[in-house]
Amino acid sequence: MQISQLEPIQNLLAQQGYISEPNIVMSLFLAMQLGKPLLIEGPAGVGKTEIAKVMAKSLQTDLIRLQCYEGLDANHALYEWNYQRQFLHLKMEENSDKTLNEKEKTIFGENFLLKRPLLQAITHSQAPVLLIDEIDRADEEFESFLLEILAEWQITIPEIGTIQATHIPYVVVTSNRVRELSEALRRRCLYLWIDYPAFDKELAIVKSKVPQIDALLGEQICKFMHTLREQKLEKIPGVAETLDWARALASLHLTHLDKTVVEQTLGVILKDWQDIRQTQLSLSELLAKTGVVSKLDGI
Repeated sequence: MQISQLEPIQNLLAQQGYISEPNIVMSLFLAMQLGKPLLIEGPAGVGKTEIAKVMAKSLQTDLIRLQCYEGLDANHALYEWNYQRQFLHLKMEENSDKTLNEKEKTIFGENFLLKRPLLQAITHSQAPVLLIDEIDRADEEFESFLLEILAEWQITIPEIGTIQATHIPYVVVTSNRVRELSEALRRRCLYLWIDYPAFDKELAIVKSKVPQIDALLGEQICKFMHTLREQKLEKIPGVAETLDWARALASLHLTHLDKTVVEQTLGVILKDWQDIRQTQLSLSELLAKTGVVSKLDGI
């Protein structure tokens, strides 16, 4: 394979403002070429979900998102009948000459069907990007059910029949490793691990997403975040928090970090009170490690 085959994907990602790496580009290329789901794991906030969003924009197709959670079942992922609309329709048909069986048949059609993400993806007019987000939060039973859908790409609705996908979706599955996923699911997918970005990449992301930020402030934010992630925290902040912080400080028209500003804005990047307290106690040391104190001595 010529590496030039990857350039269109890399260019598409760049056009959407996504700062990619060679392994990400390769994984997307192979997932599309082989028609296999891409399982992306990594810490929260490193851009796993963003890959699916950028992929949909790049392919000029729709993004269909299935947000997983504990207790998610087939009904909420596949379809449900609109019982209220069915009831109203039957009430309207009460005085008609139709038999009971004929009335019942009329209410089990697509007009009364509530399509949930999986059915939406299967019946879409063109191949969408199906994002199955945080699959590790769903039960193992749902994971097993999902494997059948990914293998067959068809759904059987007893009242209607079997619906076969005419366009196989591009599938991105994300996991924060809340629980270990089954070997069966892992074998079904290509795999990509995304870790916290290196300093240069995170700075490039900040400059891309927050172009109005002062150059020095952007560097100091990224250095501080890298130093902060080395601490023993309950919830380590990801790139999403870095961007939130950069936007917040840029909106204040700041040009550099100082201890007071960091203390007052820790709630933007840390979402656990123990983490905030621990960071407050060691803030001078953290700032010294990032070089902020020495740079600001003369300011």
